[in-house]
Amino acid sequence: MLGKLNEEQMVQVLSSNVIGRIGSYADEKLYIVPVAYLYDDGCLLGHTMRGMKTKMLEKNPKCCFEVDVMQNMSNWQSVIAWGKFEELEGDEAKIALQKLISKLMPIMTGKTNQPAQDLDSLHKLEALHAKATVYRIKIEEKTGRFEKR
Repeated sequence: MLGKLNEEQMVQVLSSNVIGRIGSYADEKLYIVPVAYLYDDGCLLGHTMRGMKTKMLEKNPKCCFEVDVMQNMSNWQSVIAWGKFEELEGDEAKIALQKLISKLMPIMTGKTNQPAQDLDSLHKLEALHAKATVYRIKIEEKTGRFEKR
């Protein structure tokens, strides 16, 4: 059976996952890239190194975000959201980064992706933030679909 996800189901899909895809468009180029994220009160929080994604999103902050849950080809859920990218700064960025690290730390296993072990250390958080852009995507619209057999 194919169907539409209701609001509660869409929030559940967004809240229970940590990897999604951002789609952006600028300079006549479409770019889609996977990112780690956190769903927080109608927004997506993330951090990234500066590069093509941030350059494009600064030129055109309107973006698309997609996340899916695949049990198999006949059992899946997918949410697509449209919103506006904004870089966070100061305390707002620190709070978002703390939330993101708290959500992602339990699943981080490699040496290169381990954040500071002392989450209470403001200096370590500031050092991590200095190397990355912390951002929020305010969701303006979303839709969800599923298949279940």
